[in-house]
Amino acid sequence: MSNVRPIRVSILGVEQAAGGAAAFFDLDKTIIAGSSVLAFSRPFRRQGLISRRAALRSGYTQLLLLLSGADADTMDLLRRRITALCTGWEVAQIRAIVAETLLEIVEPLVYAEATELIAEHRANGDEVVVLSASGLEVAEPIAALVGADRCQATRMRVENGRYSGEIEYYCYGEVKAQAARDIAAAGGYRLEDCRAYSDSITDLPLLEAVGHPTVVNPDRALRRVAAERGWPVLTFVAPVALRSRFRPTPTVTASVAGAAAVALFGAGWYGHRRRARL
Repeated sequence: MSNVRPIRVSILGVEQAAGGAAAFFDLDKTIIAGSSVLAFSRPFRRQGLISRRAALRSGYTQLLLLLSGADADTMDLLRRRITALCTGWEVAQIRAIVAETLLEIVEPLVYAEATELIAEHRANGDEVVVLSASGLEVAEPIAALVGADRCQATRMRVENGRYSGEIEYYCYGEVKAQAARDIAAAGGYRLEDCRAYSDSITDLPLLEAVGHPTVVNPDRALRRVAAERGWPVLTFVAPVALRSRFRPTPTVTASVAGAAAVALFGAGWYGHRRRARL
């Protein structure tokens, strides 16, 4: 973990006094090395929820994300495909699958550098918040596993115990930035003292909303913006063994037991890169 310590010192040790602020984290490719939605496609397919054809279409969409980045058009394509795929799924079945496979699916994906940074924020007295366009019922257990204090994410509408195919709340773009403003106001934090971490240009409103934006594994568009504005750029590459770092807590158990839907969105799997920092 020694390669993470310069990040912790340069970001947290100089500019910000202890406590009294929030740190907002995106999920996909910021905390985990891939897509939370597509990571769960294998157990969903094993249970007969996803056909071979649908799996191939998901792979194609993931390739688009890999090649072009998570721009608005690609995210909209993924949103429409996955909401259609989930329509009619039974909530109880999804809850059981997520609870049974959470560690199996998530453990190989979590960045060690992200867990170090989250731990440092918590030690500093900050509230750690995951804001994700992924579905709440998958994003929230992952957030709890890595030590976040809370999670706000996309919610699907449920009717008669099944997913209706409609989105109740889409935590994306400007909506995600507004969520950060609302959380800061409720917690009594000054936005200029808060921090945000993301990989995607679609999270530019969130990064602009706080006083200390940092980009992590950025897509090309966000990397350009970061260079223009002098924002720190981090590259996370190292996986972490969650079982050796975290013990199940009531928060984690409740989050997993309450899982009620599949994640809606995410960036595709991205290859490991060499560490880069400003």
